[in-house]
Amino acid sequence: MNSSSYEIAVIGGGIVGMATAMALTSRNRSSLIVLEAENRIAAHQSGNNSGVIHSGLYYRPGSLKAQNCVEGREEMHRFCEAHGIPVERPGKIVVATQNSELPALEELERRGKANGLQGLTRLRPEEIREHEPHVSGIAGLLVRETGIVDYGRVTQVMANGVGEAGATVRTGARGDRCRRTSDGLVLERSAGVIH
Repeated sequence: MNSSSYEIAVIGGGIVGMATAMALTSRNRSSLIVLEAENRIAAHQSGNNSGVIHSGLYYRPGSLKAQNCVEGREEMHRFCEAHGIPVERPGKIVVATQNSELPALEELERRGKANGLQGLTRLRPEEIREHEPHVSGIAGLLVRETGIVDYGRVTQVMANGVGEAGATVRTGARGDRCRRTSDGLVLERSAGVIH
């Protein structure tokens, strides 16, 4: 059975695992391995989601979710630009279809402005149809800062960077068991043991 040693192991080769590995490799020189059970990275949620870069419209201003969303959106745009990853910025429209939904639409507009969103625009029914002919409503809110990106590609670029930083990215490496020893942890898997 093969055996290897690392100071840090990251379990999971999706965007969260790769972003964690990327942050760790940029901050220290510890030996690091990323283990992904599938035969490719971003095989699950990261590679199969809608690709939306959320604007921060929905979250309570000042909340950690709002701060993370707004900062994360900008950081994602910078990362994609630096690595030549295409990002679409089609925006989105939130629609009120009846009068009882107007206060909620107004609250979203308030939250969006408080969270620093630029270019929020209220839309009349005819303006909604100009943007999206198959949607109707009594009022809308155009949120220009919502974007779309291929998170599978983002994750692959992160993995490439992690590898270039000297870390190991291993696919097809399902961990079967983890146990504590006197000098650390042992990750057992069918293809070998990682200390």
